[in-house]
Amino acid sequence: MAAVSKNTFGGVRTAVKNALADPSYLLLHAGFFTCGFHVALIVTHLPGEVALWSLPASVASWSLAIIGLGNIAGSLLAGWCLSRHLGKYVLFCVYGSRALLVLLYLAAPKTEWTFYVFAVGLGFSWLATVPPTAGVISKLFGTRYLATLFGLTLLLHQTGGFLGAWLGGIAITVRGDYLWMWYADALLAAMAALCNLPIREPRVERSVVPA
Repeated sequence: MAAVSKNTFGGVRTAVKNALADPSYLLLHAGFFTCGFHVALIVTHLPGEVALWSLPASVASWSLAIIGLGNIAGSLLAGWCLSRHLGKYVLFCVYGSRALLVLLYLAAPKTEWTFYVFAVGLGFSWLATVPPTAGVISKLFGTRYLATLFGLTLLLHQTGGFLGAWLGGIAITVRGDYLWMWYADALLAAMAALCNLPIREPRVERSVVPA
């Protein structure tokens, strides 16, 4: 039993070492970091953003609820897209849509319906990054150590989440608004979209089973 455990941990170390030496894996980390930043910024500070525009608190609660509903459809849509397209292109579209959404939000009049429409778009892209990110990792390195390798990617996601929530608090304290946080979010999302294009993702040919 001891020998088996030693071999297992040795395999994990080798898998992690090989993954960290692969630029494609690091690019996935960069994108998922941005995902965490974006999600935590919205969850933590959307109510504050609504309050800045003198809208009732119910607008924030409904917006967050709409994001949750949209997330269900967005995750299912991401899974469907993965059966037809490479994961890196799905990620490019998801991150790119986030950047576009934020810029459109900044240009729009701040009414309750602006927040609701914004929430629909956010919901569709909310956790739609998870299936393609895990899928690309499994294509690159197999499924044996997928939990460990995806867990390390998720660590970067949570690091981005910390910064999104924390820096948002600093922004509202120092400047009195979230304007520069929105610009940072859009810029990071655009960079995350571009980061996914150079990823070396192998194509997996679907085998045809005879009737």
